[in-house]
Amino acid sequence: MASAPQPSLPLFYNDLMPLNSNDHANYNTRSVESAPWLAKQHAIPMTVDEFVQAQRHFPIIFSSGENPLPLALMGLNDGVNTFVDDQGKLTEQVYLPAYIRRYPFMLAKLKPDANELSLCFDPTSESIGEFSEGETLFDAEKKPSDATQKILEFCEQFEQAGQRTQAFMQQLKEHDLLMDGEVAIQVGQDNTKPFVYRGFRMVNEEKLREVSGEKLEEWNKNGLLSLIYAHMFSLDQMRTIFARQVQQGTAPHLQEQPQSAFAS
Repeated sequence: MASAPQPSLPLFYNDLMPLNSNDHANYNTRSVESAPWLAKQHAIPMTVDEFVQAQRHFPIIFSSGENPLPLALMGLNDGVNTFVDDQGKLTEQVYLPAYIRRYPFMLAKLKPDANELSLCFDPTSESIGEFSEGETLFDAEKKPSDATQKILEFCEQFEQAGQRTQAFMQQLKEHDLLMDGEVAIQVGQDNTKPFVYRGFRMVNEEKLREVSGEKLEEWNKNGLLSLIYAHMFSLDQMRTIFARQVQQGTAPHLQEQPQSAFAS
């Protein structure tokens, strides 16, 4: 059972193995109530397909660096996820980004120069293995089951959404619409210094107003403009998430000013 090449594993994944009917004929996939791998993750990769839904629950920001990507913030500080407990069990109903729902599966190249993607999984996950419960991954004839087909379709849709996300980010880059972000959150009514969060990127509203009317009309028609506004509106959620941390006792102390909580 050879693992797929792993120059660098994505977030959550400890290993990657190609799914095949010979080695995994008796494997099942099952639902789990908790996700320990999610408990300490505050910034989750997102696709643009999710912006409208996610903005109601999380701030949507962009990572720093030369190739920024959208991130949903489930917490404002490293190691803090305000929507799950210490075991990674959801504490309330909330939109779960597709990146979380995809785990432990993903499409990956088996060889660096390969053109095709293969369905792989993380063998360390508790949701896949030779269990007596759950859904079978292969039928008696070693053909992919309905469950496997659905998993494959979801992963394919995720890859397609990823391509749309890259196109969206390219538009932001071409029009120089991203700037270094900074959010200051004042706690209480006294004269204490506000908590300042940096280390992320956001859309520059001034630059957005300078975009030509013709381009804005194009973006309005193809839906890109609504994605930009979903991101901008979602930033109000930062104070909501901070309030959740205060309530849960995970907010930083006054002497612990966060400077780059969102850097990826």
